[in-house]
Amino acid sequence: MRVLIVEDDFTSRKLLQMILSPHGECDIAVNGEECIEAFTLALNEGKPYDLVCLDIMMPQKDGHQALKEIRAIERGRGILGASETKIVMTTALDDPKNVVEAYYKGGATSYIPKPLDKHMFLHLLRNLGLIS
Repeated sequence: MRVLIVEDDFTSRKLLQMILSPHGECDIAVNGEECIEAFTLALNEGKPYDLVCLDIMMPQKDGHQALKEIRAIERGRGILGASETKIVMTTALDDPKNVVEAYYKGGATSYIPKPLDKHMFLHLLRNLGLIS
């Protein structure tokens, strides 16, 4: 599994990396702009990410903006439906507005609140078919 962890907080980034690294190769981006750059580069190299863990609140370009751009890039390349990259939004903002924004307007695969619960997160990844 190839994973892109997009997180501006060092501690959250390290936690995600610790949870995910036994299951695959993890790349890091610290904001939405780096996220789009890494995502596009991976597609261009023919090695797309299987999972993007995307924080919502970040400087320069937030997670909602990055999510919309990722989905637009995929549509532009004919990547649709089940072929889309799984994107899990992570945030300390566990409120309905952010859930609606991420799922219905942005096209997120799932949403998980911080602080991350390792077992709940791994259960989610199993349900998405990313790990066994």
